[in-house]
Amino acid sequence: MVTKLISKVFGSKHDRDIKRISPTVARINEIYETLDDLSNEEIRQKTDKFKKQIQDATAELRQEIDELEALLMAEDEDGSDGKARPKEMSNEEIRTRLAELQEQEKKITDEVLDAILPEAYAVVKQTCRRLVGKEWTVAGQPIKWDMVPFDVQLIGAIVLHEGKIAEMATGEGKTLVATMPLYLNTLPGKGAHLVTVNDYLARRDCEGMGKIFEFLG
Repeated sequence: MVTKLISKVFGSKHDRDIKRISPTVARINEIYETLDDLSNEEIRQKTDKFKKQIQDATAELRQEIDELEALLMAEDEDGSDGKARPKEMSNEEIRTRLAELQEQEKKITDEVLDAILPEAYAVVKQTCRRLVGKEWTVAGQPIKWDMVPFDVQLIGAIVLHEGKIAEMATGEGKTLVATMPLYLNTLPGKGAHLVTVNDYLARRDCEGMGKIFEFLG
């Protein structure tokens, strides 16, 4: 009874999550509408733009990380890249500093990904619209593409990027949902993986959804 009263006053966890995410969904759709006038090449160029935003935000950290990694890999104290090892830093100290820098790089990268999420998801949605009517072979069978993400699928994609579980019923488009966080999280250049339950589904989804990623470079 107390639980029902609390839910009535404050809403369920599901309701609160939807309310929190809804402005982002609205922003995605708003950006999506502005992309209609861009050429296919201009849409593809968004991928390079996003990558550059991440690279620019982490450039200084990346330079120091690369220098310290080179020191650890060097065969002698002079370093294979011609730079002298800082006498005050042992290998253990270098590794500790590297861990700190890599954590900072991840934090900044995550902040940039969160910031560009609405535009990146809008770009994927726009790509899906441009593929409508196109035909290709998936698991040996011809298909005609007819999918453009609905709001419920945008919500699922946002939740996945947040590192949470998005529970969706059969037929609600989980495979399409995954394309958006996959695209977003490959932009830093460190790779992203989608795990599925068997080889057939892996092949089917790779061939089915792969055209989105190919379109976007």
